[in-house]
Amino acid sequence: MIRSLNARMVARLAAVSALAVSLGACGSMSLPSFSSNPEPVPVEPGAGPEMPASIRADEIVGRWGLASFQDPKDRPRTEKMARDQCKQPYIIGAGQSGGVVMHLADQATPQELRLKGSPSGKNYIGPAGPTPGEQDREIVSFDGRVLITRFIDKDAATRYGNMVYVRCAPKA
Repeated sequence: MIRSLNARMVARLAAVSALAVSLGACGSMSLPSFSSNPEPVPVEPGAGPEMPASIRADEIVGRWGLASFQDPKDRPRTEKMARDQCKQPYIIGAGQSGGVVMHLADQATPQELRLKGSPSGKNYIGPAGPTPGEQDREIVSFDGRVLITRFIDKDAATRYGNMVYVRCAPKA
């Protein structure tokens, strides 16, 4: 009795799986159109070609002291704290494809990210894809010595605040 129940259960699951696969194929299948006016293909907003950033990757590669702040009035104090972190610098490496090697929010392993521009003139650091993407960080300011970024993702932005990178002096 138990074997026949198990066999029926397996047969039902197999039938349901086969039905789901075939229905899924129907939804993605495209039949030829015989009309003379084909429907235009919708373009996703923000999915155009990536714009170059006004900041080059080689400008931010290097050793940085890192700290963060939530309240803008804490920026001067945070810059000093970041400078003090140069004893244990955060390294922004050069990527093999022209990007920079940094961490995404909540990721233990750094990866190559792109510097991306936008029609509004803002610059972003993040993985390939729409700008700004959820994993991107906006470059709030950069003067060659101090880089301030903020994550686009609201949760990450709340947890990490404004990230302040202060360039460390070259090793003597």
